[in-house]
Amino acid sequence: MQRLGLILHISPSRNIIAKVENLPRMGETVVDESLRPVGKVFDIFGPVSAPYVAIKPTIRELEKLKAKMLYVIPSKRRKEKK
Repeated sequence: MQRLGLILHISPSRNIIAKVENLPRMGETVVDESLRPVGKVFDIFGPVSAPYVAIKPTIRELEKLKAKMLYVIPSKRRKEKK
C-alpha cells in the first residue's frame, strides 16, 4: 500500500480530486485509511512538479471523504517474457 495524497474537493461531476504525493498508475485502486475501496485513478493532470489525480468513485458517500488521506494499492502487472 502506498500513500496517494489528500483529497482537495469533489468535482461537480462527482469525481474526487486529490493532490498527489506519490504518482500512481492509471486504473489503480484507491482506498481510504481503513482499506475500503473508494475508486480508481482515471486521470492525472497539472504540473509535473505537483500533479493532481481524478478518481472515479465506487462509493456514494463522497462528502465523508473530504480532507482525508487516500492510499493506492499498486496493481500487479505481469512481466512480459522475452
